[in-house]
Amino acid sequence: MINIQGLNKHYNKNHVLKDINLNISDPGIYAILGPNGSGKTTLLKSIIGLVIPEKGDIRVNGINVQDTPLYRNEISYLPQVARFPDNLRVVEVIKLIKDIRNQEADEFQLIDLFGLEAEMKKKLGNLSGGTRQKVNMLLGFLFDTPVIILDEPTNSLDPVSLTKFKKMIFEKKQQGKIIIYTTHIMSFVEEFSDKIFLLLDGRIIFTGDLQGILKETLESSLENAIVHLVDRNGNDKIY
Repeated sequence: MINIQGLNKHYNKNHVLKDINLNISDPGIYAILGPNGSGKTTLLKSIIGLVIPEKGDIRVNGINVQDTPLYRNEISYLPQVARFPDNLRVVEVIKLIKDIRNQEADEFQLIDLFGLEAEMKKKLGNLSGGTRQKVNMLLGFLFDTPVIILDEPTNSLDPVSLTKFKKMIFEKKQQGKIIIYTTHIMSFVEEFSDKIFLLLDGRIIFTGDLQGILKETLESSLENAIVHLVDRNGNDKIY
């Protein structure tokens, strides 16, 4: 479904992505991990067309992403930080996104799931960080698409909302979706991920499942395994 070959991206003199090759064809949950500044968000934004790489090929369901924007109808996206005008009400933001996408969507189940009924007429600027993230989550799952891309989706979620999110992720996998996400919560990765891509300084230094990374590093936890691989590859950034 998603095939990336030889992807390179610079921001001025900073070489953010370096010859990235990545292939995701089967339904499942895929974690893109790495230290801050390793290129995770840039990689996700390249897939959805928010970042234009200088070199490389990205195909979604066989379509080159530079040929047409229509492939984006197959993707749902939850950004790490959702920026909407603070004077918009929650109900207005939902309508705005539905109008832009021009796709069928049923937001009422998600409103109920995240307990947002009382927040619908409130302005975003008056919401707490956790409630804003619930709205962000609602928008990320608003449309029924085969690919779901989530950048740090668990930020600011309370334990109840996090549990509901986990259940929803599992259900999406059972429905045959491809879920790609970044996170710094290793327990979440250990619990849910079918495959891990570990980025360091713009390069993928590991591709495989949880047992594979533990076996390669001879560590007993994912957190220690990642530190091991980062140290082995000569980088001392804090994970």
